[in-house]
Amino acid sequence: MTIKEMLYRQLLVLAVLFGVSQAFYLPGVAPHDYADGETVPLYVNSLTPMSNSRVKSVISYDYYFDRFHFCRPKDGPQKQTESLGSILFGDRIFTSPFELKMGEETSSCKLLCVTEPIPKEDAQFINERIADDYGVNGVVDGLPIAYEVTDEHTSENFYRIGFELGTMADTKPALNNHFVIDIRYHKRGENKNRVVGVLVYPYSRDHEISADGKSAKCSTEDVAFHLKEDGTDRVAYTYQVIWTPSKTAWATRWDSYLHILDPSIHWFSLVNSIVIVLFLTGMVAMILLRALHKDISRYNAIDAQEDVQEDYGWKLVHGDVFRPPTRPMLLSVLVGSGSQLIAMTGLTLVFAVLGFLSPSNRGSLGTMMVIFFMVFSCISGYTSARIYKMNGGEAWKMNILLSSTLFPGIIMGSLTGLNFFLIGSDSSGAVPFGTMLAVLGLWVIIALPLNVTGSYIGFRKPRIEHPVRTNQIPRQIPDQPLYLRSIPSILMGGILPFCAIFIELYFVMNSIWFHRIYYGIGFLFLVFGVLLLTCAQVTVLMCYFHLCNEDYHWSWRAFLTSAACGFYVYLYSILYYLTKLDINTITSTILYLGYSAIISVLLALLTGATGYLSCLLFVRKIFGSIKVD
Repeated sequence: MTIKEMLYRQLLVLAVLFGVSQAFYLPGVAPHDYADGETVPLYVNSLTPMSNSRVKSVISYDYYFDRFHFCRPKDGPQKQTESLGSILFGDRIFTSPFELKMGEETSSCKLLCVTEPIPKEDAQFINERIADDYGVNGVVDGLPIAYEVTDEHTSENFYRIGFELGTMADTKPALNNHFVIDIRYHKRGENKNRVVGVLVYPYSRDHEISADGKSAKCSTEDVAFHLKEDGTDRVAYTYQVIWTPSKTAWATRWDSYLHILDPSIHWFSLVNSIVIVLFLTGMVAMILLRALHKDISRYNAIDAQEDVQEDYGWKLVHGDVFRPPTRPMLLSVLVGSGSQLIAMTGLTLVFAVLGFLSPSNRGSLGTMMVIFFMVFSCISGYTSARIYKMNGGEAWKMNILLSSTLFPGIIMGSLTGLNFFLIGSDSSGAVPFGTMLAVLGLWVIIALPLNVTGSYIGFRKPRIEHPVRTNQIPRQIPDQPLYLRSIPSILMGGILPFCAIFIELYFVMNSIWFHRIYYGIGFLFLVFGVLLLTCAQVTVLMCYFHLCNEDYHWSWRAFLTSAACGFYVYLYSILYYLTKLDINTITSTILYLGYSAIISVLLALLTGATGYLSCLLFVRKIFGSIKVD
């Protein structure tokens, strides 16, 4: 085959792949063509805080929670099947009494139902939720119900999920009891229509309810409805359905939902992170190419008149640098768990960037995170075993046990404890007991055997031999200057990794606590890569400075230097709580601080493992390059 023919075939393959990519859509939901007059189901989801300024609660509620007294379908609400990730992230989807038929508009005020008299305590509960800026969520054809807003920076219109439960009119809660449902649809041909947008405009209307409480007359005046807290007030819910043709194609219907607010800030964050990495790369290059190169040349030089030159600098600690650290068991387990998190996060972000974990497939991101975490437990076991054996550990059974149970047990225990607070608050975010058993079953069936297998393979491997021998008597470490002592150096080392991610961290936290869709996955993927590079380079720099000052206790310090990034993230979460949130209940405070602590610990393990492994490779490389008698 000639080169010309090879090039022609490659171009042909690329053309075919390009053609396939043009027809490729974010996986998760297959298009559904609705015939004229066909029923379009509207499903309701949980109620969540949706303030645009300051969140006042972190607790979500089922739509059919008894205290709301919302209208129910005639045959009762039917729970819809959800993925594991969807359940873990708080989705609770049920059928609704709203009747939508493709292309058929309803009257301007169709009665949904009239509730029974709402007890005083429940009326107070509803008004408190209105004051806390709660919003209602729902789904139509896989698209979340939304309302239209304008980006202040770009003047573009986009959709924000949910709609308000009520508003504060004249400092009094006004319940939204009339809904205008605007369905945007794309006509593909004769009797074929696809839903491409769902907007809901809520209103508060003081309808006139009949004496028997079975019917209501729609209000013709723009008068807000204030739910009285006397135990006798009823609520009349009404709605109107309108159908608006749209030129938006089904394949691009998510574009209005996946709007990135002020992308220039994301670019600034990325540039800021890259500048930090370039700065560190220059520092590391200077050390490796200049200082270390000269050091190694001097250490290996033999003077013609004399024997080997006198040792000084970091070569002095060659007999102690590979001395096993204190608590090698715990260190190996933590590094193994961190390696597992690195693999899980990296692969999850790759799949998300490629579009396989799009919001169109509800809960797919959470599901894949759990699955990848379980599968990559083999990495945790293998890494832990190799490091523990390298440091001379012999209690291999205990290492296998701790590697497979310590980190998962702490995370599961913490989440279970917080789950009790959710149960006590009647929150829909409480994970059902069956789901917890399912997660535990996945760990027993998948994670535990893989972890044990990885540990077994790691212990069967030959021990990692160090390039230099370790002296029997430890060398005395001279007094260190203040900036090189353990706590100051660890705190200084953790600042740069945190600075590389804190801007993007702000957007991630907004999406979590304000219940918004985060879709800056490309930015997040690049920032994750920058974070790993920053942790590796900062740790290597600090390790070099300590070795030059004859301090050979690098193992725990390398781990904790990068892990300090998680500490700063937790401090930032406290600052975020004080400046961006307006939580006024002890339960929401405990939940916020608890979940923030779990996230910070996960990040600390991830970054700590990166720092330790980078430093281990660095130390082995430089001490393997010198001649030692």
